[in-house]
Amino acid sequence: MSRGFRIAAATGLHKGDRPYQQDQVLLIEHPRFKGCVLGLVADGMGGRSGGRKASDQVLMTARQLFNHFAPAIDDMHDLLRRIVNDAHTVIKLTALSSESEPHSTLAAFLVSPQGECVWIHAGDSRIYHFQRGRMVLRTRDHSYVQALIDRGELTEDEANVHPQGNILIGCLGMTTAPPPIDTHHIAKLKPGDLLMACSDGLWHYFTPEEMGAVLAEQSPRSAVQLLVDEARKRAMGMGDNISIAVLKFESLPREPKAAGDPEDN
Repeated sequence: MSRGFRIAAATGLHKGDRPYQQDQVLLIEHPRFKGCVLGLVADGMGGRSGGRKASDQVLMTARQLFNHFAPAIDDMHDLLRRIVNDAHTVIKLTALSSESEPHSTLAAFLVSPQGECVWIHAGDSRIYHFQRGRMVLRTRDHSYVQALIDRGELTEDEANVHPQGNILIGCLGMTTAPPPIDTHHIAKLKPGDLLMACSDGLWHYFTPEEMGAVLAEQSPRSAVQLLVDEARKRAMGMGDNISIAVLKFESLPREPKAAGDPEDN
């Protein structure tokens, strides 16, 4: 018989070596439904004010829609798609009323009280799924270098140092095309599973094996601090904004058996 799981979580946000912060991160439990959790990272682009406005609007939209979500009634995929589409619309309206050209990435995961999970992303902020330190899956970036990788013209290592590595072919706020919407469904998360959403200011400096080892061995709070600190060192004074959200599923401790209790089968 399953003993269920408990959730441990942490977030991190750092300006890096940039003069201002354009990333935003969110990790919240539903105000009415215990165990329903939304995690989100948004990497804003478009100048000092434009990028921050864009990522702020992603978070504001996500909070509002999540507060009205009922996991027993509403569809998880629909909620995440609405967050993407509504935030995209608001960001485009902001561009009409300002001189900036705001854009934002989005990487969000939604977990139900029963442990079902859906994630969505647009841009090059990523979601990773680890199981006891081993990467199970990650999102594929909507970027120029990812397109080159898909065509077999670049390796992952070459993409990491490509001079056009920061060019996106899809994100929120673009006027030429709607945001790409890629979703993934996990029927049931279990103890040992870990979800991490992060911006490119973090994942750029690590292999999945390095991140998985830290996340498996440390508590989420300690892992976030270690990863942020190490990313700062590896950036060598050239680091981007960093945002990270971690959700870890752990086994519940066994209760001591009382005398005369039957043995588990």
